[in-house]
Amino acid sequence: MVDKIAHNAPVLVIGLGRFGAGAAGQLDRLGREVLAVDESQALVQKWSERVTHAVQADARNIEALRQIGAQDFSVAVVAVGSSIEASVLITANLVDLGIQQIWAKAIS
Repeated sequence: MVDKIAHNAPVLVIGLGRFGAGAAGQLDRLGREVLAVDESQALVQKWSERVTHAVQADARNIEALRQIGAQDFSVAVVAVGSSIEASVLITANLVDLGIQQIWAKAIS
C-alpha cells in the first residue's frame, strides 16, 4: 500500500510554459516548496525568484533527474507541451524513480 502523501509535500514541476508556470506559481502561493525544471535557461532565470528552486535540466534524461534530486519528491507535475513523446518519457522516468503521485499534461 502506498503511504499517504502529506498535504504540504514539496512538488516537482517539470516544464515552465503556461501550464507549468501557472501550476508552479499557484503552488508557491499556497506555501508549497517547488522545484521547477525546464530546458530553457531563460524560463529558469525568470522563475528563479518566484519559486523555491528552479533548475535547467533535460527531464527526458533520467540521470539528469537523479542529479537534481527528483527521486526525493513524492509529488510531480509534468507540464511539457512540446510533444506527447517527451511527456510520456518524462512520466516513465518519474515512475522509475519511485515518485508516488504524478500529474501529467498531455497533448496529441
